[in-house]
Amino acid sequence: MMRPNVMASGGPTPKFTDYHIWKALMVMSETRPIGRKSLSAALNIGEGSTRTILDMFCDEGYITVTKSGAVLSEKGKRAKDMVKVDVSPVNISDLTIGAVNCAVKIRGVSKKITYGCEERDAAIKAGATGATTLVCVGNKLIFPGSEYPVSPHVENVLKKEFRIGNGDVIIIGTAVDPEKAERGAVSAAIRLIGGIRLSKSALDIPFQRNANKELISLAFTIHDLVGRLPVAARSKDNLGIRIENGAVIDNTYTGDVLEEAMELGTTIRRVATSGPYKGIKVIVAPLEVDGEVVAAVGVVDIRAMAGVDNLIRRYESDE
Repeated sequence: MMRPNVMASGGPTPKFTDYHIWKALMVMSETRPIGRKSLSAALNIGEGSTRTILDMFCDEGYITVTKSGAVLSEKGKRAKDMVKVDVSPVNISDLTIGAVNCAVKIRGVSKKITYGCEERDAAIKAGATGATTLVCVGNKLIFPGSEYPVSPHVENVLKKEFRIGNGDVIIIGTAVDPEKAERGAVSAAIRLIGGIRLSKSALDIPFQRNANKELISLAFTIHDLVGRLPVAARSKDNLGIRIENGAVIDNTYTGDVLEEAMELGTTIRRVATSGPYKGIKVIVAPLEVDGEVVAAVGVVDIRAMAGVDNLIRRYESDE
């Protein structure tokens, strides 16, 4: 899915970001059907930019256009579900500096957080007054880079809104109005997960890093080569993806074996002890560029499947 080359036709450059694409999917999943003017008002961007987003969705088959407006298709609903970001307004002014707060939960990404400065800067760039980042360690919400927990009141408020587990991250956007608070928090969250990845053909969206696009393309190629067995891939600088049956079903994925392979820089074969492949033998190999491990790719260990190891041993003994 590519943005149309608006400049080539003499029109203005579309003014929208990953946040507006996410917001469009959310709005369209709740309001059906919806016209361009109503969607433009909900996104708080111009009708030209909204038309570009709708054209992108239409090209990908994410929407069905009727006389009454656009409706998300089943493919569009799956694309919306892949953007795993939970959002809720919260009232915790004793922790933040703005009048209005919006919290976002991102699952299992705490290892990507240092001190929360990058998330704060991304939120401010998106229009918020600021942002506070928290990580869940030992089932407690703490400030990143320290062992200081939040107050019991703040933790209770957030745990009433979200189901929070170890490794999860909470970003609280703060601003003068709800829209800017949400935009700041969600923009920071989307940056943290490496941008929006809607489908295999969405790899051409300009706001994704080229290296990450190449890794996803490689993962799809491996997926096809191994007969569409599950494939997981994760780069050093971005969260991973999990591919099953020809589609990305998780775009914030990571796992212990992926992390271990990147850290040690060696291929690992063992039974997964957690996650969706718990109890299954997997093989994960690191990807090196100029002597540096930049990513890891994992599949179900084909050799460990029924009879394959014995077949290989018989072949080797015959030689």
